Amino acid sequence: QVQFVESGGGLVQPGGSLRLSCAASGFTVSSYAMNWYRQAPGKGRELVASISNVGGLRNYADSVKGRFTISRDNAKNTVYLQMSSLKIEDTAVYYCNARVRDTAYWGQGTQVTVSS
Repeated sequence: QVQFVESGGGLVQPGGSLRLSCAASGFTVSSYAMNWYRQAPGKGRELVASISNVGGLRNYADSVKGRFTISRDNAKNTVYLQMSSLKIEDTAVYYCNARVRDTAYWGQGTQVTVSS
């Protein structure tokens, strides 16, 4: 059974940093593209970052380029999102996602609030 357990969210001041974790089970993260999405209040879900299964290619939304880094620890079967220089507009619920065997799976989400 595919499952994600996300952690690392919280309250941070503008300019601060957080690292989100997504621990996966039921499949191997290195075998599938992994994604981080976010959803701000009153807005749709937005793809923030992705890492491919082949070559570890990374892609980022323009709004987070240069500030966020997606990575993968195959030994821990975990994907991370390192977030730096956080802005108020980064406030959202962040979700881990992967399409495994033609089915999209989502984590429960972790809240990130950027506020002074």
